[in-house]
Amino acid sequence: MNIFNIKINFEEAGKEPLELQIAKGESVLDVCMDHGIDLQHNCGGVCGCSTCHIYVNKGMDFLQEISDKEEDFIDRAVNPHITSRLGCQCVAINGDIEVTLPDQSQFLGH
Repeated sequence: MNIFNIKINFEEAGKEPLELQIAKGESVLDVCMDHGIDLQHNCGGVCGCSTCHIYVNKGMDFLQEISDKEEDFIDRAVNPHITSRLGCQCVAINGDIEVTLPDQSQFLGH
């Protein structure tokens, strides 16, 4: 199994960046869930909402290609950027990545 590095930054004040590992075929959402990192995923991680929206800072080429369905949900996300992806769809394929998680306190029920 191929293992890569993932750096996770946080927009939320007071949270320090984390350096973790991500396996080939694993999503950013999987890594967050495995390490107790709060990343909303109201649809259960099946590309059915936009709550696991993240920003990819580095390594976009090392992630599975974005689908039309994912692009549609990103359009509904809070404050989307050109580097926006859904954490459930950011599947590692071939290298190190760096992402930023938007402030998760903006979601109701948090």
